Amino acid sequence: MRVQRRHVLAATVAVVAAAGVAVGTSFGFAGTTPARSSVCSGSVTFSAEGGAPAATSDRFPVGTRLRVTNLDNNRAATVTVTGPSGSCVLLNAAAMELVREPGKNVIRRNVVERLDGAAPVGQPPAGTVRPGVASPGAPGPAPSSACSGPITFFAEVGAPAATSGQFPVGTRLRVTNLDNNRVTTVTVTGPSGSCVLLNDAAMAQIREPGKNLIRRNTVEVVR
Repeated sequence: MRVQRRHVLAATVAVVAAAGVAVGTSFGFAGTTPARSSVCSGSVTFSAEGGAPAATSDRFPVGTRLRVTNLDNNRAATVTVTGPSGSCVLLNAAAMELVREPGKNVIRRNVVERLDGAAPVGQPPAGTVRPGVASPGAPGPAPSSACSGPITFFAEVGAPAATSGQFPVGTRLRVTNLDNNRVTTVTVTGPSGSCVLLNDAAMAQIREPGKNLIRRNTVEVVR
């Protein structure tokens, strides 16, 4: 009789444990749920341009709809690509306000999803210019530039510096604003989702008053 009771008790414990695992998984508590795949890698930042929530991109054509989720607070913004930039996705000010945490201008933990037909992860659509590759006949930086597309900044303090998704930490870059011929030389201090993303101090050295994007530029690696 005692043996029988032990078997019944063991069976009951096993059923309860299995039910607990099932419930935990359904509510996202279990660690086995796969994370959503992102069509962009690296941090997401913004261009400080006004208007309704939108984004620019070096990977997706104008009109592409993207959902950007901040994994630190689970806030999401759905935006339409309105033009080119030097990033996989670069939010404008309104879109950034929808997803960022107070006082933070970079979203390091994020997921970017394409809503209108997925492209292979890490593969730009045909005809898209990768950073550092000139597009024949297209306006933009001179062929000698190591990056393509507009340059913007992230609102972090410190000496002039930059982050990059193309160059390793320690790389020195010379960035020239072709509209005013002002130049800054910066060192890459970390990764980002842009070919080159300046900090506040570097941007202040070369931008024109009231402008937060440098559309005509050259980026050179300083040997």
